[in-house]
Amino acid sequence: MDANELISEARTAMGQQRYLAPAGNNAFEFYLRVLEIDPGNRVASDALRETFPFAATSAEQAINSRDFNEAQRQIDLLAKADPTNFTLTILRSKLDAQRKTLDKEQQLALDQQKAQQQQAEKAAAEKQLADQLAEQQKLQLAEKQKAALTTEKAGKPASANPAGDVAGTAAAAPATNAAGVTTAAVLTKAYPPRYPPSALRSHQEGWVIVLFAIDAEGRTRDIRVVDSQPRRVFDRAAIEAVDRYRFTPAMKNGVPVSSTQQQRLEFKL
Repeated sequence: MDANELISEARTAMGQQRYLAPAGNNAFEFYLRVLEIDPGNRVASDALRETFPFAATSAEQAINSRDFNEAQRQIDLLAKADPTNFTLTILRSKLDAQRKTLDKEQQLALDQQKAQQQQAEKAAAEKQLADQLAEQQKLQLAEKQKAALTTEKAGKPASANPAGDVAGTAAAAPATNAAGVTTAAVLTKAYPPRYPPSALRSHQEGWVIVLFAIDAEGRTRDIRVVDSQPRRVFDRAAIEAVDRYRFTPAMKNGVPVSSTQQQRLEFKL
């Protein structure tokens, strides 16, 4: 199109308030093309100057609606028409502020999601440990009952004693006390493992099997990873958690002794 045709198209766009949009079919672009053909064209230059405030309002609306790419395009188009206009500084500041606000909102949403995941993970880990503690307490009770039954049988005379041999009964009692109780170590205090931040960010899940010793005071020792999936991602977190465990130590003939246990720790989101 020649200059006159472009001016006609520009006036039509102005009447329809298409100051800066849509791209390629707006008043500013038509007038700018006129000035490319005829740099001294007074009609185009006057129209751009007079229309600038209305066009700036269009760019501000794009900023407020957070259509940042479109807002940037419109600001760049305004700059071609009047690069020194102070309104451009205001529009650019508003665009930058809105972008920063959106970044903060997105980061806040991400942090909230992360906190919810961590809470869910902690609750799942606590439930798992509680289930393990209940299972171990159940096993301990069964072992105590078994030991008590064994001790009771050991205290009875091998043959009937119709005469009621008190001396024989008394002689059996020391043997019962000497036998004592034999039980396995029982978990009394557990701590959920800390989810590794890198695994949390990449939404990784897995498990670790650890083997460890329990000394006569109920503290864990010599903790090592037997197997894990994925390898080395959750190993340290599992070891650190088991290191804080506390047990009622294993008993042999009524005396606390060291023992070993193996445990699987799950890491799920």
